Amino acid sequence: MRVLQVHNHYCQPGGEEEVYLREKELLRSANHEVLEYTRHNDEIAESGFLRQIKLGLQSVWASGSADSLRSLLGSKRPDVIHFHNIFPLISPAAYYVCHDESIPTVQSLHNPRLLCPAATCHREGGACEECTDKVVAWPGVVHACYHKSHFQTAVIAGMLATHRLMKTWQRRIDAYIVFTDFFRQKFIAAGLPAERIFLKPHFLTTDPGIRKQSGDYALFIGRLAPEKGVTTLLSAWKTVSHVPLWIRGEGPMEDSVRLFAEDNPSVRLLPRLSQKELFDVIKGARFLVWPSEGYYESFGLAAIEAFACGVPLIASGLGAMKEIVADGRTGLHFMPGNAMDLAEKVDWAWTHPKQMDVMGHLARAEYEAKYTAEQNYPRLMEIYKQAQRARA
Repeated sequence: MRVLQVHNHYCQPGGEEEVYLREKELLRSANHEVLEYTRHNDEIAESGFLRQIKLGLQSVWASGSADSLRSLLGSKRPDVIHFHNIFPLISPAAYYVCHDESIPTVQSLHNPRLLCPAATCHREGGACEECTDKVVAWPGVVHACYHKSHFQTAVIAGMLATHRLMKTWQRRIDAYIVFTDFFRQKFIAAGLPAERIFLKPHFLTTDPGIRKQSGDYALFIGRLAPEKGVTTLLSAWKTVSHVPLWIRGEGPMEDSVRLFAEDNPSVRLLPRLSQKELFDVIKGARFLVWPSEGYYESFGLAAIEAFACGVPLIASGLGAMKEIVADGRTGLHFMPGNAMDLAEKVDWAWTHPKQMDVMGHLARAEYEAKYTAEQNYPRLMEIYKQAQRARA
């Protein structure tokens, strides 16, 4: 099969980038031909009001990307086109090109961008769904939810409104991929066709193997942002400072985390790591903390990486976290946003290493059952076939 993967890279690589690379590697390892059409946000010049207006129009309909994609399809016709991120330099115009060429399209829903201009459904420390049922996401514009900018939020709201009215999401995409059933139900409620939304969790391309012994610190891996529960994490550690905490991540709260670590010797901020170094750090942890308050958190790559290493989690009892981590079996739940409850769970986990080791072995079994490349590949192929049948 010849597969074209389409992706607009972010300035800061994250989970979406990793999934894009893993699926590309998975397909090539199975002897499929993988083509790529990519753009990168480094191309964007940040300054200048006229440039921002041009970029806003481009996010609605990027004619340059559409022309480039049409040329590529003319010379190398793929069997399936798999979209990851299209914002802002590729735009939904790409779907129309594929539709005109009668090529099946698959869209991975890495975040709730179709429902929320900020792609987080999170505002002022809590879940927000004010825009999910509106044609025009005006509450997001009022609150400047994207990059704290009314103008930039309005740009995304305009793109969403235009393609909602054009019914692009219903008519131009043959299959959607989501990563948890929680996410699937939310998109169905928002109006996407249920028969075209398929559940396929993320996976690891390489098995790191289970750790040999229990670790001696707690670990957080993720974007350093409010919706990831970083504020709650730091507040909890004021109470459980006797537990060493290692933090690996980047994001808007990085300076705040660094200052907190300087004042709290039990907290250590790690630099960017290679994949092997990251797995070594995970194996050295007693447990991973996943405090996300993002109601629409789509998945957690770090969670299945911990599972693969036999490391249990302490996670928010919310959405994807609640679905992936079984309370009392592969980890513990705490009340989302409640620093005191998180501190209590951390203290219990630290003082009950044998019970946490049992959970770690159950987490490893969960990884083997759900999150290996061998489990994932046939599911991806079936979704591609579903898209081909829908297009036919």
